[in-house]
Amino acid sequence: MLFVVATPIGNLGDLSHRAAEVLAGVDVIAAEDTRRCRQLLSHLGISRPVVAYHDHSDARRLGHVLQLLRDGSAVALVSDAGTPLISDPGYRLVHDALAAGVRVVAVPGPCAAVAALSVAGLPSDRFVFEGFLPARQPARESRLAELGTETRTLIFYESPRRVLDTLRDMANALGAGRRCALARELTKVHETLLTGTLGEVLGRVAADPEQQLGEIVLVLAGAEAVVADETAIRTGALLEALLKRLPLSEAVACAVEISGRPRNEVYRTALALRPGDAPG
Repeated sequence: MLFVVATPIGNLGDLSHRAAEVLAGVDVIAAEDTRRCRQLLSHLGISRPVVAYHDHSDARRLGHVLQLLRDGSAVALVSDAGTPLISDPGYRLVHDALAAGVRVVAVPGPCAAVAALSVAGLPSDRFVFEGFLPARQPARESRLAELGTETRTLIFYESPRRVLDTLRDMANALGAGRRCALARELTKVHETLLTGTLGEVLGRVAADPEQQLGEIVLVLAGAEAVVADETAIRTGALLEALLKRLPLSEAVACAVEISGRPRNEVYRTALALRPGDAPG
């Protein structure tokens, strides 16, 4: 059995009783960072074998953990902090374990993305987790441009080394007025939460170097949903009726006079409704 175990993102008190029991009871723990894992186990008074595993491990290491599972061992997968696979290692192991018929069990707990969303004051009924944006500015700007019309709340992780540049790029690509929350060092001693517009949060981070340190989650409001232009809809219905009775040019002239819409716009709509009348 493979247990996917969430561990604290800062406050050790957030480790669930169930997670502690699982870690104490498995045959081996596959950890992203064995040193940090052993520190956690020491705090809990647990002594279990720990092997290094992350998504850059070679095939031999992956095969070793899979073989342990096939042989009937209970293995716990943990990342540095939080829930494995959420912008953390584990996908390959879970995928291959399932393919091998191994039972995989979630032991849920802390997740920085969800924790930040819960305190951001932004819509949480629909959201998308983007993880880390590209490190290089051109690629980052390109990805932000692609997300410009995304209406769901957006969640990002960001490096403290890049957070200022990323906030600037976000303000340029999405608008400085977009609502934003920056959650830093969640559950830790120096936890802070900055909320406001992208422009306001950018200004506060630029003015306070401390806000450029630690683990950072950025939560952004989605783009406002595009509302259908009711006037344009009415104009289309009007044109449909006129085109049944009048030539194209006369129907366009009447629709422009009645609706007040620009002639070029009405003409394009008319052509779409009567493609056979298009020139050429």
